[in-house]
Amino acid sequence: MIKAQVVIIGGGAMGTSLLYHLVKAGWSDVVLVEKNDLTHGSTWHAAGLCTHFAHNPTIQELRATSVRLYRDILPEETGQSCGFHRSGAMRITRNPDRMDEFAHVAGLSEFTGYPLEVLTPERIAELHPLTELDGLLGGIYEPDDGHVDPTLATNAMAQVAVRGGATIKRYNPVHTIRREGNEWIVETAKETYHTTHIVNAAGTWGWEIGHMMGLNIPSVPVLHQYLVTDTVPEVSERIAAGLPELPMIRDPEESWYIRQERDGLILGPYEKDAQVWSVDGVPPEFGADLMPPDLDRVEHIIEAAMSRVPAVGNGGVKSVINGPITFTPDANPLIGPAHGLENVWLLTGSSMGVMEGGGSGWFLAHWMTHGAPPMDALAVDSRRFGKWADRDYRVEKAIECFGLQFGVHYPHEERPAGRGLRLSPLHNLMVERGAVMGAAYGWERPNWFADTSEVVADETFRRANWFDLVARECQAVTEAAALADLSVFAKFEVTGSGALAFVDSLGANHAPTSGRVGLTHVLTPAGGVTSEFTVAMLSDELVYLTSAAAAEERDWDALQAHAENFDVEIHNRCEELAVIGLMGPKSREILQALCSEDLGPWLSVQQITVAGIPARALRVSYVGELGWELHVARDDAAKLFLALEEAGKPHGVGLYGAYAANAMRLEKGYRGWGSDLTTERTPDESGVGFLARPEGRDFTGREAMLARRGDAAWDMVLLEAEPDEVDPFYAHPVYQGDRVVGVVTSGAYGHRTGKVLALAYLRDASARDNLSIEILGKRRTAEILSEPPFDPQNKRLKA
Repeated sequence: MIKAQVVIIGGGAMGTSLLYHLVKAGWSDVVLVEKNDLTHGSTWHAAGLCTHFAHNPTIQELRATSVRLYRDILPEETGQSCGFHRSGAMRITRNPDRMDEFAHVAGLSEFTGYPLEVLTPERIAELHPLTELDGLLGGIYEPDDGHVDPTLATNAMAQVAVRGGATIKRYNPVHTIRREGNEWIVETAKETYHTTHIVNAAGTWGWEIGHMMGLNIPSVPVLHQYLVTDTVPEVSERIAAGLPELPMIRDPEESWYIRQERDGLILGPYEKDAQVWSVDGVPPEFGADLMPPDLDRVEHIIEAAMSRVPAVGNGGVKSVINGPITFTPDANPLIGPAHGLENVWLLTGSSMGVMEGGGSGWFLAHWMTHGAPPMDALAVDSRRFGKWADRDYRVEKAIECFGLQFGVHYPHEERPAGRGLRLSPLHNLMVERGAVMGAAYGWERPNWFADTSEVVADETFRRANWFDLVARECQAVTEAAALADLSVFAKFEVTGSGALAFVDSLGANHAPTSGRVGLTHVLTPAGGVTSEFTVAMLSDELVYLTSAAAAEERDWDALQAHAENFDVEIHNRCEELAVIGLMGPKSREILQALCSEDLGPWLSVQQITVAGIPARALRVSYVGELGWELHVARDDAAKLFLALEEAGKPHGVGLYGAYAANAMRLEKGYRGWGSDLTTERTPDESGVGFLARPEGRDFTGREAMLARRGDAAWDMVLLEAEPDEVDPFYAHPVYQGDRVVGVVTSGAYGHRTGKVLALAYLRDASARDNLSIEILGKRRTAEILSEPPFDPQNKRLKA
């Protein structure tokens, strides 16, 4: 029996990076156990590349951190190169939408500090003269990009970690994992470890290790192959002439990448119909093996690549590599706490391997050390998929993600695989009324309501076919009333004698009084916003909490952790209750026609009977109108909806979906969890500091929040932008003159006010004038609004 503080299961770039970063952070007794050779998880895949091209700042930072680690830090610490080649990389396209995407990512990079160059065809020819330009519109170039020797990088991290006291046990597969008292017991082929923390960094074996932990890891191994050419004359001539290494080149439309490998080339195709492998467990005999070549599957992609870069065909095939890489349902890694298990962490599911490995280890080590991630974790949080992510879902999504590895990421992207898993009891009624559905944490929810002849949303960066229909929904809410299916909310009940004290210390706001509704933000130890709860105090011993659908597992974990010191029970009501929104100036008349109780004032909660159905009525509105959320038993939801619809017909009742709700909440300046409210910023920085009541109360993050109140570096503002054919959505840089001073977190066209609106963080709070937003490469003048443009005095809400 060996005692350890942390046992990391799995090597490769992910596991060794975590080992390295934990040791650097001062952790002791850290052990890594690996089934195979330490570097197997990193070595076979040719891409082995570092890139800054990403739509999300956190993903971009993971990759940028990897670059710095392999290029600068590890060589300095070890005195040995990691084989990093600063070749640069480009993506080329003949698709106008792709050029929009390139402009968008380049704009985000202006804010994050990793400038990307949008290319003309002529510039492509300068950078990669072996490329045929026929049909190309342009591209994007990352000058700091490159590739690294995965074996050298992984061994360098391991070397530094072992020098700092870490232990590595290779060829030592894990047999069982169990919990005994306050310890985890990890039985391996060679030793048994008693440890406080365990980390699943097993990559291809991540599902099996998760199964031992009692977890469903939503990742699937997918076979990817690439070919390595023999000497390519055009490449060897460049080397002889002393010319720089060719940049990596990707054609996302044809779905391939090419990079120089010594005097030859590597060609990696991504077929649309991916081949999953060992979905239910890797064969025990599998080690550092590779699969037989299967080039027939990708012959058409190879031919397309050779047409674009003819030199590929001049070298002959030296070898073909075919092996598994893991894909999650959204192709992002799984990083963070494991849902429902104490001191269990995930660091697995990365399809990018060494590209993200160095940064991913840093990210999780910071989280384990400080109790919160260093950046917003929503894109990688290991709890972003629930138990609904079953075998069929993870297989369907892995195939889809592999095939769309180079897909265009539109701002309102909805992918078709793995749908229909969680249906509200109103689902069929919504579809019958023209709802075009989107996915939210496995749920189907109406995004907008179409005319019967138009049920598919345009994929575009510009105004889509739903723009005018969403305007109609907003009009119904404003002039009469409209119904919405809001059942996707995460819903919890807190019961017991300690319920009041529990809620009063849960977040930055105090508990509302009995019969009232409030809003509280749960903070990280560093003072950032990790959760946002609507708090309905039904009594001092019964509290009803709702939050964002995607926060269900995160919020459940937060509530359970907080409950340890209180006499309470936490109940998950997500599947048991449905929610109907009734919003608009006629909503009281409609609701009062179906119930006898006096309807309460703004921000009240009461139990009422509507059309003979018991309902929990919260007088709250995310759209800025008089309205109610009616929370009812699942089996009663359809009956109640039909009764409200019938009662509303004389008043012109309509329907509204998520897109209309987003536009209307921006007209009120309401912040959205996960986009505007993140773990990186405090309530004060986010513009919700008026809801923080620290006086005489204790809660997680209180002292850090107060300490950061004197730091005025960040400030969230509501901007009105110059109108154009493209409305803001997220991740656009904000300029003051020619200086980047902020970034947009959400945006939309406000149909009630006729204004183009965006919420943005300014990292320089003094930047108040001469502002502009760059949207798809075009600067648009912007002005800070001193108050919400719609009903700033809340007269309609309080009517």
